[in-house]
Amino acid sequence: MNAILLLRIAVAIILLTHSVLGMFNNGINDFGNLYLNQIGFAPFGVFLAWSIKISHIVAAILLLLNKYVKAAGFVTIFVLIMGIILVHFQEGWFVVGGGRNGVEYNFLLIVVLLAIMYPIGFKKTGD
Repeated sequence: MNAILLLRIAVAIILLTHSVLGMFNNGINDFGNLYLNQIGFAPFGVFLAWSIKISHIVAAILLLLNKYVKAAGFVTIFVLIMGIILVHFQEGWFVVGGGRNGVEYNFLLIVVLLAIMYPIGFKKTGD
């Protein structure tokens, strides 16, 4: 089993668990109503929250199937960057330890997604 396959599986598990749990414990609706709507996305907060979580599920499936990996990666990276901007940046770097709910986890996921999307690095075209 190669390293990129392991990373694809790991990220898929993370995206699925992060999304599916919220479908059954009202977490997605709460995120939409109690956070997104409150910071200016009303009345679309719940729709956006569900869109984010569904994009995570679709991305996880595509990563597991090794299909449309770059598209799934770009969408997920966009969501993670928006999470950094809207939620995590104000909390600092650390998720736990030196702080709480910071950017380090999203940063790591972004780097791992880039490694999955570009396993041999960024190639210069036109040479």
